[in-house]
Amino acid sequence: MSNTSTFLNQIGLGGFDLGYLFVGMIVLSVVVLILIILLIVQINKTGKLKKRLDKFVLGKDGVSLEQDIIGLFEDNKFLKNSTEKNKKDIRTLYRKMENTYQKMGLVKYDAFNQMGGQLSFSLALLDENNNGFIMNSVHSTEGCYTYTKEIKNGESSISLGSEEAEALAIAMGE
Repeated sequence: MSNTSTFLNQIGLGGFDLGYLFVGMIVLSVVVLILIILLIVQINKTGKLKKRLDKFVLGKDGVSLEQDIIGLFEDNKFLKNSTEKNKKDIRTLYRKMENTYQKMGLVKYDAFNQMGGQLSFSLALLDENNNGFIMNSVHSTEGCYTYTKEIKNGESSISLGSEEAEALAIAMGE
């Protein structure tokens, strides 16, 4: 025991009781054992998590998640380009549609109250801005005569007959 106490004296622990050292070593051993158990539990959890991540990344058919993300990115770029093209095409179509005949009014009548069958008619065709024309076709026993009148902003510079005014009102939704 003199060797041990000489050693303890040399390191400055000559008056230290070996019982405390033994208890400290037991406590330290228990702490190390608990840490080893916690480490094993964490390694097990990490392994399970890695398996789940590998399954998610690789998928059932072996296609990697990275390839799927790249594919989705390319699809997204394609959809954005298509959307922009569609918007441009819709604007072009809308500009063209403004000048097409969208509104129509038709009034059939008997021009001379003698023929029956109402073979004469007034047809108004207007665009979105109420520009267009009225075509009037008058049918008589001698023949059929057709003429037109230009309409700008819903009005004609030439006076309209009652059937023409009615056709214009129908086309303008009045």
